[in-house]
Amino acid sequence: MRDVWFAFGLTLFAGMATAIGSVIAFTAKRTNYRFLSVATGFSAGVMLYVSFVEIFYKGVASLVERFGETGAHWVNAGSFFGGMLLIGLIDNLIPAGENPHEIHSEAETLPLHDSLATLPDYETLSKPGTRSVDTHDHHAKHKLMRMGLFTALAIGIHNFPEGLATFLAALQNPSLGVAIAIAIALHNIPEGISVSVPIFYATGNRKKAFFYSVLSGISEPVGAIIGYVAIRLFFGSNGGMIPSEVMGVLFGGVAGIMVYISLDELLPTSRAYGKGHDSLFGLVAGMLVMALSLLLMK
Repeated sequence: MRDVWFAFGLTLFAGMATAIGSVIAFTAKRTNYRFLSVATGFSAGVMLYVSFVEIFYKGVASLVERFGETGAHWVNAGSFFGGMLLIGLIDNLIPAGENPHEIHSEAETLPLHDSLATLPDYETLSKPGTRSVDTHDHHAKHKLMRMGLFTALAIGIHNFPEGLATFLAALQNPSLGVAIAIAIALHNIPEGISVSVPIFYATGNRKKAFFYSVLSGISEPVGAIIGYVAIRLFFGSNGGMIPSEVMGVLFGGVAGIMVYISLDELLPTSRAYGKGHDSLFGLVAGMLVMALSLLLMK
């Protein structure tokens, strides 16, 4: 039971990083985009390395007894691409205009720190040549609130499988779980900013913006618990143990989810807001730290 609580604690830590992003949005005078670029690249490096080097092969090892050497590889590969398909379908539910991984420009975040700064037209700021709209207008504020809530909902849906991935990894290997939780937490920081900015502009209420950013992150541990209970309920043995073949399928799926997140979200975000080889430095550093961690655990 202690392992379950430890895994839950790590998942909660990873999810609550959205609150850190919200705090940064309201306290930092300037957004350090190079740091965010390196951090998201680092997160991608950790996820990619651990997915291909550790989790993917754990899946095979867990499946061999049930399906044999050849069958285990087939089932594991199917689980891997199944995980990618699952997170891809979830991504497809998220409206394109409410990308939860978009980092806001300095012009957008300036009014959070300077009460004399003019509120920008959040929706059209990034579109050159578009006429500005008065964000004090009721209709504009309604649209901003809707965007913020959509972003929070999108992140909440997205964090369900991420939470389960972190939880299962920590349950199987606590040291591995710590590394994955840190990687997930780093990529949740920009998400907290993405929720806070439009909701603050719509309401002028920092507490409300912070609350919704925290709420979007809570879905991570909630997803972990719901997923774990469902797995125990439908696949657990009389002693409550999860069969190795079920864990093998889950490991393959988790690896697929993490690879998809890295390639579709983290690396593009890292490259968009970095300079030179910032994203590559972060990526290699993440892989190196993960490799050293795994070697020291042997």
